[in-house]
Amino acid sequence: MPIKKVALLTAGGLAPCLSSAVGALIEEYSKVAPEVEIIAYRNGYRGLLLGDSITITPEIRNQAHLLQAFGGSPIGNSRVKLTNIEDCVKRGLVAPGQDPQQVAADQLIADGVDVLHTIGGDDTNTAAADLAAFLAKNNYGLGVVGLPKTIDNDVYPIAQSLGAWTAADEGAHHFSNIVSEHSSNTKMLIVHEVMGRHCGWLTAATAVAYRGLLDDMKWLPELGVARQNREVHAVYVPELEIDLASEAKRLSSVMNQVGNVNIFLSEGAGVDSIVAEMKSRGEEIPLDPFGHVKIDKINPGAWFADQFAPMVGAEKVLVQKSGYYSRSAPANKKDQELIRDCAVVAVRSALDGVSGLVGQDEDQANVIRACEFDRVAGAKPFNTEQSWFNTLLSDIGQPKGKLLSH
Repeated sequence: MPIKKVALLTAGGLAPCLSSAVGALIEEYSKVAPEVEIIAYRNGYRGLLLGDSITITPEIRNQAHLLQAFGGSPIGNSRVKLTNIEDCVKRGLVAPGQDPQQVAADQLIADGVDVLHTIGGDDTNTAAADLAAFLAKNNYGLGVVGLPKTIDNDVYPIAQSLGAWTAADEGAHHFSNIVSEHSSNTKMLIVHEVMGRHCGWLTAATAVAYRGLLDDMKWLPELGVARQNREVHAVYVPELEIDLASEAKRLSSVMNQVGNVNIFLSEGAGVDSIVAEMKSRGEEIPLDPFGHVKIDKINPGAWFADQFAPMVGAEKVLVQKSGYYSRSAPANKKDQELIRDCAVVAVRSALDGVSGLVGQDEDQANVIRACEFDRVAGAKPFNTEQSWFNTLLSDIGQPKGKLLSH
């Protein structure tokens, strides 16, 4: 049966693809199926539960290309888990005794929606998978077609998540300014904390992008403007063990020779140690509605710097986070191309009645397709065996370390 109406929603944290993806979907529908009505739920699943939506008018369709220039989401985000009934009731999104999935399904029916397009990360799309299963089980006849958004690049089975390339480039630009702080004090330790709860891909990719910027610069070492002061001296990711003692010895030598140390740290690299320490003191661990530790509340970069600074002889420490700067940027050209390619397949999948998460299927030679929802999961670890990562470690003189189990 031909679809007559689709709905869009963006959810979870921001990424440099949300505005671009919303624009690309609107443009693609306007191109290949202009008769299909489009609405957008405000603030993700929150808007769906509350029936709060925007109609995509002809005027909006004609200007949808403008969204490529913006970061954030034009329709708003929120973190809502439909299967967390207690949290949905607590936040006033459903009444006591209501099932959020049932409320969402009924709202889609009331709005006349045939296909729901979700744009989000692992939590958003596992929620979409749960909703799709609920709709199928209860014979609602609605489709769910997702797009993979996460700067962590950690969604199974997606080879490259939308917005991740941009986030790496923006993190590199962020640090290219911050690193100048090394000249504000002798024996400076700068910790660049990069987003990545379980996956170190963004930290590694940001370091590579940043070193690419260094490759394009000309230096004046005679006056103290040398690459060695602005170089990446260490990259720590959650997948690899950090041997603090041996790394402290190596970086102490760097500090003595260069005069400063620059570390790229994935925020997830120290979380287990911090949580264990907090539990030993009887402290409450802050969690979000999805059961994840609230990393912004425990500050891994600051904790790591406190442990490491005396070991490397730092006289001053600076911890800087590039996450919000990076994730709020508009998509770069490389990401825009991937987003448009995925939007084409997403719209075709919706029109053909195929549900799934549309992206590069790493199990099928990275072909862009609607990956089955039962294969979708988060917390995919970074493959530290990739040649570009090992070249990075080799170039900066860092031993690889032991692979941690996941």
